[in-house]
Amino acid sequence: MKIQPLQSLQPVSGWEEFFRHGEGYLNTALAAHRKGVRAFTPEILYNLAAMAIEKFVMAALMRHGTMPYNHTMADLVEAMERTFPGRLGHLGDQLLAMDKYQEICDLDGFKISPPKMEEIPAMLELAGKLQEITKKDWIADLSAK
Repeated sequence: MKIQPLQSLQPVSGWEEFFRHGEGYLNTALAAHRKGVRAFTPEILYNLAAMAIEKFVMAALMRHGTMPYNHTMADLVEAMERTFPGRLGHLGDQLLAMDKYQEICDLDGFKISPPKMEEIPAMLELAGKLQEITKKDWIADLSAK
């Protein structure tokens, strides 16, 4: 079987919308955190950051014609490493650590542990780094054409 080069794969339609949704989730979380909006608890901010990360990763993968097995952080990291070897670097470990707050895939082991507010800035920063990685890849492809 011949392996097809990554750049010749067909993008999955809708990747741009995933990216825009990721920006919306991240911008909402950043603004709420910066303003100290009390309605935005650490659990809500965590979920907004996680949704932003998921959307950015999905946009990057879809743009390159691939999808993750599932949408846990572990599956997203695995798909990113398979598609963009080494691109995540140490960010992969940080993404995997986010799964500890919500272990919700196994009904028998269902567990939610809300983060503390002091953990939120690192999560928002991580989401911002995923946004940058996705944008850099997109811009690099545009420059190459």
